[in-house]
Amino acid sequence: MKTRASICARKQRFFAEADAIAAACESGWALRPYRCDRCRHYHLTSRTKGKRRPRAPDPA
Repeated sequence: MKTRASICARKQRFFAEADAIAAACESGWALRPYRCDRCRHYHLTSRTKGKRRPRAPDPA
């Protein structure tokens, strides 16, 4: 799914993925970085639809 130009313009841009990850960790929210197909920089999102989450380890 392509990022709409209006959404891209409103979001903060990170030039490096490491910077986006650091900002996500500091936020206190469950955010993840993604590379925008419009500006080619990184943004943060809370959406997980269509993304695989790591499974919790089996307690056995």
